[in-house]
Amino acid sequence: MRRNELVTYLDEYLSTGLFAPFDPSLNSLVVGGPDKEVSKIAFAVDACQRTFDLALEWGADMLIVHHGLYWGRPMAVTGAHYSRIKTLIEGNLDLYVAHLPLDAHPAVGNNAVMASLLGLLEIQPFAQFKGVDIGLKGTLPKALGAKEISDLLGFTKPVILPFGPPAISSVGIVSGGASSDVHTALAEGLDCFITGECEHQVYNDSLEQGITVIGGGHYESEVFGVQALADHLASLFGLQILFLDHPTGL
Repeated sequence: MRRNELVTYLDEYLSTGLFAPFDPSLNSLVVGGPDKEVSKIAFAVDACQRTFDLALEWGADMLIVHHGLYWGRPMAVTGAHYSRIKTLIEGNLDLYVAHLPLDAHPAVGNNAVMASLLGLLEIQPFAQFKGVDIGLKGTLPKALGAKEISDLLGFTKPVILPFGPPAISSVGIVSGGASSDVHTALAEGLDCFITGECEHQVYNDSLEQGITVIGGGHYESEVFGVQALADHLASLFGLQILFLDHPTGL
């Protein structure tokens, strides 16, 4: 299909315009020359030299990522940033970014996929950012321990603050760096809060108010969205897809 057709579809499907006023990431097509045919689309969590190189080795026409190159401020095209841009342009590799849109999406978002893996029931919006719902909350089909929940989500080295009920029934989920949303989980009386990063400042509040926090890792909590989006595009448009796993351990 034509690249511009795919970008138009992605912008509408992911509602990138909804997040434009407050998402520091530059969502949508970030690097791309004239319109072209695209058939091989690579997907990764991060826009970085390694994922660019892997995408080009595979022969990708476009790379779709969750974490892009820009975070709310102009950057001089020097150093590593220069090398990344140079690689994209010389390799004719287009770059599309979906940050908050791929956290919040109700079907292929990071939080929606995690909720599905856990089989959550009575799912409702949870944890707003700038007035827009980002996370989800719900109840488990049967009570589980924190380790069981982590295993279901595929977290390999989770940080667990086990201060809530040993048998967890209700959870809130916000992927990535969302430790502060534990206060929303506490206010709503949830047993457990699942996120990516488990930051120091939430420890004592979690301990004293009795909630379990599972920090699955920023990277590992955000592999779900790009993979689900890849499957969606392959099914809808018949595109060749490849997920490029480049874990950071963080």
